[in-house]
Amino acid sequence: MGKSPRGLYAARKLKLKRKKFRWSDINYRKKMLGLDIKTDPLEGAPMARGIVLQKVGIESRQPNSAVRKCVRVQLLKNNKVVTAFVPGDGALNIIDEHDEVIIERIGGPEGKAYGDLPGVRFKVIMVNGVSLKAILEGKRQKPMR
Repeated sequence: MGKSPRGLYAARKLKLKRKKFRWSDINYRKKMLGLDIKTDPLEGAPMARGIVLQKVGIESRQPNSAVRKCVRVQLLKNNKVVTAFVPGDGALNIIDEHDEVIIERIGGPEGKAYGDLPGVRFKVIMVNGVSLKAILEGKRQKPMR
């Protein structure tokens, strides 16, 4: 008992069986129930705009030892607060509290933290409507808002 049917007219049964057992696959389940979007602070969007609440230094995980510069950002669309990494040398000095930033996902495992940063899933890409990279390279000035 419990074997798959084999025969000329077994197609419907096989399809139903396949459908039933796909639910035990965690990725299928998340996708079908929309759990990844429900729990996502960005609500499935690639980027989000937010306001910087405070600057924080986050200690990196073993075997590295460093204080990674991050900011706490409150998203405008749903008021959720997330931590975003600030990439670049001296980039944290550019960003002030109450600046408007645009964040996007960092690479790494989808929905999980990246690299040696515990609990950080986003990074800052723009400050007050200007690319963070352009400010760091000295091509643009950060506008005051």
